[in-house]
Amino acid sequence: MSRKTVRQITLYDTMSRTKQLLTPLDPTNVRMYVCGPTVYDLAHVGNARPILVFDVLYRLLRHVYGAKHVTYARNITDVDDKINARAVERFPDMDPVAAIRHLTEATAAQFEHDVAGLGALAPTVSPRATDHIDEMRVLCDTLIARGHAYVAEDHVLFNVSSMPDYGRLTNRSLDEMEAGARVDVAPYKRGAMDFVLWKPSDATQPAWPSPGGIAANGRPGWHIECSAMAGKHLGAMFDIHGGGIDLVFPHHENELAQSRCAHGTPALASIWMHNGFLQVEGDKMSKSLGNFVTIKELLADWPGEAIRLTMLGTHYRQPINWTVKGLEDSIKTLDRWYDFIGDAEISAEPAETVMEALTDDLNTPKAVAELHALFSPPAGGAAARTKEEARAALKASAKPLGLLRATASTWSALRTAGVTVDVTKVNELIAARLAARRSKNFAESDRIRDELAAMGLAIKDVKDATTGQPATTWEVKR
Repeated sequence: MSRKTVRQITLYDTMSRTKQLLTPLDPTNVRMYVCGPTVYDLAHVGNARPILVFDVLYRLLRHVYGAKHVTYARNITDVDDKINARAVERFPDMDPVAAIRHLTEATAAQFEHDVAGLGALAPTVSPRATDHIDEMRVLCDTLIARGHAYVAEDHVLFNVSSMPDYGRLTNRSLDEMEAGARVDVAPYKRGAMDFVLWKPSDATQPAWPSPGGIAANGRPGWHIECSAMAGKHLGAMFDIHGGGIDLVFPHHENELAQSRCAHGTPALASIWMHNGFLQVEGDKMSKSLGNFVTIKELLADWPGEAIRLTMLGTHYRQPINWTVKGLEDSIKTLDRWYDFIGDAEISAEPAETVMEALTDDLNTPKAVAELHALFSPPAGGAAARTKEEARAALKASAKPLGLLRATASTWSALRTAGVTVDVTKVNELIAARLAARRSKNFAESDRIRDELAAMGLAIKDVKDATTGQPATTWEVKR
């Protein structure tokens, strides 16, 4: 790696219940896996929280280790019983495997569009469960061969009693979990806590050739998919595994068990991270309460950056209360910050205070507080900075949080409700159009202008006030 000294990052590990120093297994390839969406419907604001939490961590890892030395895998679950049921309902005459693909292609595309609107970087890889059926079958067969799984009535089940330390992540013994469990105690199970790795399908459900010598076709259980995808793209052991607190049990506990037993490894991830729950205006989000809101709906009314700042105002491990007032406050803050930094393209290193906050268990509230301090410095030495230095410090320090990515003019355009703009793409198109105009390729220039118009943008050719060179401004059409 090119960096001589690597900044230390500490993260709270769910398994040990302590903050742990991140010590990558391979500093040239820091690996992180995060459980992504089940794409049977639109993603909601609760789904946005892990996306943004681990996006900030991804940005931090890239800053510390270098972008080419970080691998981030976030999966897409595109087969489960909710997906199957909805696919049958919408496409009753279609083959079940084709039906779930048809359904999930659209919902996955909408999800990617929504999280891009929140400013989330694309992961290194976004594996889909149905593209890893072969890997799931191999894991099932390996677990059977190692004595950690068994076949019963066309099911493959994990034998929990074969793993003495099952429950370490949940921090509960097997006896405690059995006493409080609400599990399906099917007659073919050897133990009450045994869980399904593979199950049979009926004629309306997607099906693939089964492992374990089972003649009937079937489909994977929930937990096996993440073990298969993480193993393929990150290896038997990696550095960070993340997700929502609701996934600790049973999903992550079972994923940990089947991966360790299949690979014969002492761990799956060095650090397990989980974000807290989300409430809306003080209540648990639910459709029955009328407070269920999707990311798509939010982006129709609020700029993605305001949603992002609101989310990062609460530490990721704490529960968050999602309110309209919080969004309104974020808008006001971003208005002030963008008015201060203006339109100049400036670069600098993030402030040490911001980096100290982020490297201490991703303390985004503290980092945001430090951004406020940079914007309104105390009297004395800090106040003696030039305005250009102060602008550069604020913009550079917001970058690791995915904030202040645009300019004041762009932010003003994005404040228009109902429009989500890919700022990076717009700037690339404008640069390409200016290049075409300089080379007198007016046909290409007109084509790009039309493409920008189709995106809902109005452009204006001007002269740069500083350089006198041709420039282009844009805004969202009113």
